[in-house]
Amino acid sequence: MNTSPKIRKVFQGVATRQQMFRMFDRHAQRPDRWDGDASPRYAFEWFEITDAENDYMFEVLPSLWIRGSIFAMREYLTGSVTSVFFNLRIDGAIRHFHGYCDLSDNSSVEHMRVAIVDRESRPVRSMSQKERLEHIWSSTADDYRGYAGDRWPQRNRGHRTVVLYGGREGTFLKMLDDLTDDEISAKLPVHLRHLPSSIAA
Repeated sequence: MNTSPKIRKVFQGVATRQQMFRMFDRHAQRPDRWDGDASPRYAFEWFEITDAENDYMFEVLPSLWIRGSIFAMREYLTGSVTSVFFNLRIDGAIRHFHGYCDLSDNSSVEHMRVAIVDRESRPVRSMSQKERLEHIWSSTADDYRGYAGDRWPQRNRGHRTVVLYGGREGTFLKMLDDLTDDEISAKLPVHLRHLPSSIAA
């Protein structure tokens, strides 16, 4: 089965409860927060959570539906996008994941499930360039990330930015997608800096 190229892992490792709640609304600072449909920003994002957090979310609100080891939240985040929780057996172990699926597409949940299993079944730990950037965005505090505003060229407005430390030059903003390999390495936690790169996300 082909999965959408938009499906993306946004955090490396297993999220704590605090990290999970932060990532539920990773785009809270977006400039168009109260305008338009934010579905494209959230749909297809996923990350791993603990067994305890999965149980907590199952009990916190009535589910929209339960299909075997997968359940969806009744409250939609935006448009037809809602939280879907996956309990998947991968390499003999049960693991738990949160993903944002667009339920207007009947195949979105299955595409997400296949993509997660495929990504997490790889024998060697690795991170694609996209995954490195998404992890940086997910783990950077709100005070040090944002979106390009009116002071940026028109073509850059609305794109994600992060604060970098430039030594004697002090701190400065840079487009997330324009970070160099050295800047990406400096922003990643030490244990992730030397993971091999993967072509597929």
